Amino acid sequence: MIQKGKELYKKHEEIIVYLIVGVLTTIVAWAAKFIANALFFHNTMYPTPFENAVLSTVNWVTGVIFAYFTNRRFVFKSREPMRKEAPKFVLSRVSTWILDVVVMQVLTAVKINLLIATFISAVLVTIANYVFSKLFVFNKKAE
Repeated sequence: MIQKGKELYKKHEEIIVYLIVGVLTTIVAWAAKFIANALFFHNTMYPTPFENAVLSTVNWVTGVIFAYFTNRRFVFKSREPMRKEAPKFVLSRVSTWILDVVVMQVLTAVKINLLIATFISAVLVTIANYVFSKLFVFNKKAE
């Protein structure tokens, strides 16, 4: 049974580690978001469009910084120069930041609680981030 577990891990290592790093990234980014909400907006659960944009931006910036280094090191094990990868990573994350802002605006506009809206958006953004990272940022070229 342990051997089977090891085989499964080895076969799916990248996606398993991506999910672990994704959870850690989400914790770090959400912590920053909810700390900003407490500091600037008195813990509102129904933010205005402006508050939503600020909170999504705090969430995004924190997540991108944390995710770049952890994905580079632990998920995709990249050795490419950071000056080549980092701009591609940031640009790919801009698109998912826009996705997050749009999803959050729509969900909170229809009176979905900030916690639930944040969770729904995070699922969509995580899937998109993996696809972009795998295909455009950390893609290993044939040597």
